[in-house]
Amino acid sequence: MATVVSAVLRTAAAEQERAIAHFAGKLAFETDPSDVAADLGAGVGGWVLVDSRSQESWDQGHVPGAIHLPTREIAARAALAVPEGTPVVTYCWGPACNGGTKAALEFAKLGYPVKEMIGGMEYWTREGLPVETVDGVTRRPSDPLTAPTGIACAC
Repeated sequence: MATVVSAVLRTAAAEQERAIAHFAGKLAFETDPSDVAADLGAGVGGWVLVDSRSQESWDQGHVPGAIHLPTREIAARAALAVPEGTPVVTYCWGPACNGGTKAALEFAKLGYPVKEMIGGMEYWTREGLPVETVDGVTRRPSDPLTAPTGIACAC
């Protein structure tokens, strides 16, 4: 009888110290829509949320409380929009778009502490969180695959 080799374990899991460093490092660079929404909802400040998308995308809908600063304008306008040393959270459209990553890189080059909101606007919307448009704030029903019991995954 042939032995089946695990596709998952073909590459062994990292040893504890490397795993801790990797996952702690990831959390140092990333946040998610639920955590951003929790802070915004509780009025927790000390950081700025930046939407790095185009004007057309911003007008279509953005996270309430975000500021609009397209990636191509960050180098020239960041100091006017975000006080020096203020932590920044960037986002763009979604996981198939690296615009939030590009924006985070631009802020990092300028010396800002920065995180990226993984999932971007797509997952913000899919979690049923509020979206601001030129017509006001709206909310779509949450996608049961992303927020099965509400707007937070309780992780």
